[in-house]
Amino acid sequence: MKQLLLTITAILSISCQEEPKQEFSLTGKTNGIKDGTYLYLDHENITIDSTLVTDNAFEFTTPLASSPMSLWLHTKDFSNYRSFWAEDKPMTFDASKSDFRHATITGSESEELSAALYSEIDSLPRKERLQKEMEFVKNHPNTIVSASMLAIYSTTWGKQKTTELFDQFSEENKASKYGQAVQCYIELNKDPKIGDQFADFKMENTDGELQSLSASKAKVTLLEFWASWCGPCRKENPNLVKTYNTYKPKGFEVFAVSLDESKEDWLQAIESDSLQWVHVSDLKGQSNEASLIYGINGIPDNFLIDQNGEIIARNLRGDELNNKLNEILE
Repeated sequence: MKQLLLTITAILSISCQEEPKQEFSLTGKTNGIKDGTYLYLDHENITIDSTLVTDNAFEFTTPLASSPMSLWLHTKDFSNYRSFWAEDKPMTFDASKSDFRHATITGSESEELSAALYSEIDSLPRKERLQKEMEFVKNHPNTIVSASMLAIYSTTWGKQKTTELFDQFSEENKASKYGQAVQCYIELNKDPKIGDQFADFKMENTDGELQSLSASKAKVTLLEFWASWCGPCRKENPNLVKTYNTYKPKGFEVFAVSLDESKEDWLQAIESDSLQWVHVSDLKGQSNEASLIYGINGIPDNFLIDQNGEIIARNLRGDELNNKLNEILE
């Protein structure tokens, strides 16, 4: 009986132990940062830890929700910042002989792989950078760095190339949050071209009511992709307001999809810029479902759709848009 009790006690002791937490430590050296300066660790714009710099040194011991995890290390005003891949193991950060952004980070295989790539392509023109990044994803299908990169560039590289690269991923990479985002893009994207029929969708308007693109009965509808935080979008809005006021009585409508995450910012921008047309958003930011359907890789962007549902032009604004509307509606 005593032995049985000891055995049961041992089993209960093991079963009640907490599962080991994923945790990393970061020991760092800086250069020219004042004592008492706070450094912050952010994940997806949320601060998960902070510490003070003393004698140009700092230390973090931080639980991780997953490993590897993409983090930002920065001062409060972002005058010093660096992104990196954290793993659940001891890591070091050394900016004692460099600027903060180019610090040497060790202890994370994912970070070392990423740093080697960007060291190679940092000074290359955009086209060459994109090609090198595509080659990296192709040659490293099992690393989270590739999954993250493909999630960022899927709309830039297009559905066909994205699908080819995604198909080579490990099951673990496909199941990651980045892999799921890529799969969502592949499933949703219709890759509409000029001459194609528009792809319909429903999304909530500013009152929280579902509104479909197909509900527009205008002679010509401009499907406009924008956001409150997009400088070029806001700069273009006064021109679009003039166009709208001129051509609305002749059968022109704007159906605007916002890539905002904050409803408050979205509504404030609509009011501030006096935008009187139809507005919808799912408040998913750059993961907005309509933007995935239409393959948007930068804003502002738009599609001009005639009353038969045919896409007749893309990315028109200013005089080009006015001239096209003149041609159709005059």
